[in-house]
Amino acid sequence: QVQLVESGGGLVQAGGSLRLSCAASGRAFSTYFMGWFRQAPGTEREFVATISKSGGSTYYADSVKGRFTISRDNAKNTVYLQMNSLKPEDTAIYYCAARGDYAMGLTQSDYNYWGQGTQVTVSS
Repeated sequence: QVQLVESGGGLVQAGGSLRLSCAASGRAFSTYFMGWFRQAPGTEREFVATISKSGGSTYYADSVKGRFTISRDNAKNTVYLQMNSLKPEDTAIYYCAARGDYAMGLTQSDYNYWGQGTQVTVSS
């Protein structure tokens, strides 16, 4: 089992940047694929990005490709989401998630463990 705690959310102007962190505790962090999802009011939770266990492979939603970067530090049990060139449509609660399997996951149901979320608000 793994526990996840996100931090780093906040209010930022359009065009600005934020870096989200997700600290993990419990079972060996490096045995999990990690992902970031987001949910805006009145919408379904959507995939944002995922990273392999070693950090060597990443995959992004088209809506954030080229603006967001997912990374991880297995020594610190932490996954990050660097968000640049933020847009008002990026406003959402951002969740990190862990998947203990043999391949990356792109949907909510692929992930076993979730954090409580951190609010990101981008003003125009």
